[in-house]
Amino acid sequence: MRHNNAGKRLGRTTSHRIAMYRNMVTSFLNHERITTTDAKAKGLRSIAEKMITLGKKGDLTAMRQAAAFIRDKKVVTKLFTTIAPRYADRPGGYTRIIKLGIRPGDNAPLSVIELVEEAVQAPKAKKKAPAKKAAPKAVKAAPVAEEADVQQGVKDPAEDCEAKAD
Repeated sequence: MRHNNAGKRLGRTTSHRIAMYRNMVTSFLNHERITTTDAKAKGLRSIAEKMITLGKKGDLTAMRQAAAFIRDKKVVTKLFTTIAPRYADRPGGYTRIIKLGIRPGDNAPLSVIELVEEAVQAPKAKKKAPAKKAAPKAVKAAPVAEEADVQQGVKDPAEDCEAKAD
């Protein structure tokens, strides 16, 4: 029985597994997205989220703890200056795992682990809908407004794009 033994061993010795996770966390925080197997992605998720939580603390002790695990000083700096402030209001769940399918060589299930980009939004209180009224008649003013915009010389922003001219 494996009581109180969290995490997968992945068929590696302890030192090999720790070194692999250190390399993966460094690459993940550097590129913000990596492709790996499902089991490795699930193991990496908990470590990466702990590193981002350390980055959110932002003090010297947290920076030293992150630097003890992450292999590159530039990645530690990136974690504390750009990645952690992005998630300042988010209480957790900084990563997402998307399953890709199987790898042709060994049938290993592959996944992409990436940082979540959208901002967290507080749930809005639902407003009570007013009593239904009779539906107003549709007015055909919209096509006239479009013709007026064309006549006034309103341009599409894509027309001014410099990249389009190339």
